[in-house]
Amino acid sequence: MSKLSIYPVTLNGESIEAKREEIREYFHNTYDLFEKIFEVLKSDEVFYKMSEPTRHPMIFYFGHTATFFVNKLINMKIIDKRVDPDFESIFAVGVDEMSWDDMDDANYKWPSVSEVREYRSKVRTFIDNMISDIALTLPIADDSAMWVILMGIEHERIHIETSLVLHRQMPIEFVQEVAKFNICRDSGNAPVNEMMPIPSGHVELGKEKSHNLYGWDNEYGKYSQDVAAFQASKFLVSNGEFMEFVQSGGYENKEYWDEEGKKFLAIRGAVHPTFWHVENEIYSYRTLSSIIHMPMNWPVDVNALEAEAFCRYKSQKEGVTYSLPSEAEYASLYAYAKLKDIPDFDESLANQNLTHFSACPVDRYNFNGIYDVVGNVWQWSATPIFGFDGFEVHAAYDDFSVPTFDDKHAIILGSSWASSGNLIMKHSRYAFRKHFYQNAGFRYVISDTKKAKVQDIYESDELVSQYCEFQYADEHFGVKNFAIECAKIASKFTPNKTKALDLGCATGRATFELAKEFDAVEGIDFSARFVQVGSKLKEQGYVAFTAKEEGELSVNKKVTIEALGYENLKEKVTFWQGDACNMKPNFKQYDLVMATNLIDRLYQPLLFLNTIDERLNKDGILMITSPYTWQESSTKKEFWLGGYRDEEGNEVKTIDSLKAILAEKFELVHLQDLEFVIKETARKYQHTISEVSVWKKK
Repeated sequence: MSKLSIYPVTLNGESIEAKREEIREYFHNTYDLFEKIFEVLKSDEVFYKMSEPTRHPMIFYFGHTATFFVNKLINMKIIDKRVDPDFESIFAVGVDEMSWDDMDDANYKWPSVSEVREYRSKVRTFIDNMISDIALTLPIADDSAMWVILMGIEHERIHIETSLVLHRQMPIEFVQEVAKFNICRDSGNAPVNEMMPIPSGHVELGKEKSHNLYGWDNEYGKYSQDVAAFQASKFLVSNGEFMEFVQSGGYENKEYWDEEGKKFLAIRGAVHPTFWHVENEIYSYRTLSSIIHMPMNWPVDVNALEAEAFCRYKSQKEGVTYSLPSEAEYASLYAYAKLKDIPDFDESLANQNLTHFSACPVDRYNFNGIYDVVGNVWQWSATPIFGFDGFEVHAAYDDFSVPTFDDKHAIILGSSWASSGNLIMKHSRYAFRKHFYQNAGFRYVISDTKKAKVQDIYESDELVSQYCEFQYADEHFGVKNFAIECAKIASKFTPNKTKALDLGCATGRATFELAKEFDAVEGIDFSARFVQVGSKLKEQGYVAFTAKEEGELSVNKKVTIEALGYENLKEKVTFWQGDACNMKPNFKQYDLVMATNLIDRLYQPLLFLNTIDERLNKDGILMITSPYTWQESSTKKEFWLGGYRDEEGNEVKTIDSLKAILAEKFELVHLQDLEFVIKETARKYQHTISEVSVWKKK
């Protein structure tokens, strides 16, 4: 590995073959670097340790980025054969402390490190071949198969940085120095910070789909704002500047902390930043794999709650209101600094793209009088992440952004020493929960701009909102609520009611309805966009959505858990993100599996049907509902169970295929039609008839 990191590829170019080679080099550089950083772990045993209690053991992340490539290619119907179904199930879903993140270690049987290394090698060869073989036109657009490859590469770049954070949090006795991972050796006294005037201006955020660099879905769209003149700190807050807050009892004085901050202090017992160590009242500093004398002039690493507490402390001390900058104010700062975007940016001008494997002095990189506008450490903002006007999820990764549009994830600005790829692009937008640690610090501003605080988060995603309307809003034309009726039929035919699975649960209405009869109900959907709705109803007690009425007109609607009568059921339901064709092994021992309008949307329905019996108890019930609207956008025609003629010209109906496939393991006990109505607008509705088939396990 000659160079630790390189700039990402552009989406345009003159030669397709040259572009393939450029992507291949970028892929292998990323893959090599990701594997290299795991050499920091001292032994294979360390892979099974958690450096942070809200995260998986490191073995998960080692396998996760490789499975991401395969799962996204499967999801987009670009491939139809997996490299290793078991690995691509257990390593599939990462962790952001969402309620559907499965953190129960008992649900995982982790493979050996050597097995994961072998798997990663297979995926490397597989993706290398795909880079050569898949169709490619230039410029690469977001509907290209190669875009999904780039998505996998940029996803691994993210995990290079987040894994470095986790390695840095691992107890020092479990890590080791790695050649080439050189930290900055320059440290000294902290410079005195001062405020710099930033003139007023108009900022335009977001980028066009025609932009020549890869982007995540939240980067596209438009947002504009007039930003009043403000003042910004010349330097990032250094360890030396933050030391005054610590030694003045800043962590003990609760008036500097909001409710979320107080909760963080109570859980963590923090009395100083997490990468500080204290012994005999002398502070030292944790780098990636060593503990060094405190570098007072390096930026302090803190979470957003600590940064906000410092601002309150400084405001009280000086009688001036200090705060974190907004995303728009940072855009003004970026413009003031006259920065160029990559690949035109001179990488020698900032501590990013793995220039060092540590931070460095805050007064080293000057951008028109403001230091570290990009690089060194990320900078926490006061802005909860949101979607710009025109925001659209990308079908391959529909849960990248939407679950974070919850007023709980603060945007981080700039980049850090560990950032590379999309992370160092001008338009990149990343957000984390305020108590998370990244390679992040902060600068403060004096600003008259009020930081807007979002109240109810209304679901504006058109498809999700449509399903919220379908499951939680009014009935139409005398047709009863489909979710409620499905739950009634399923309950009627299931004799034992200990545990049920609502598969394809969408926004979760039927999951709650089943909980009226069953002791425990799990709702699983492929899309986190849907899962978060039922989860929000359980955790926050309401579902809010925007219903389309006419053209650009819409109305906000809200339903509460009390109005639905579910307040005493919420402890009986849990929601998970999962793939019905490749579920994790712990989803089992059900008395009922209800697969609602799912079978004709699976990429390989036979994978589901051939193994679902293993997840049911003796005499368990499988209930399938479907209008059998087969379409190639969901299921390749070769995998359809019905809706076509065979080679002899005979009609093949889905119910007949289900009878043939399930006959050995199930008995068909009930068959009926069940209609439903989906509202699209105030004057347009879908009226559909689903066939309900109920099967008893033999």
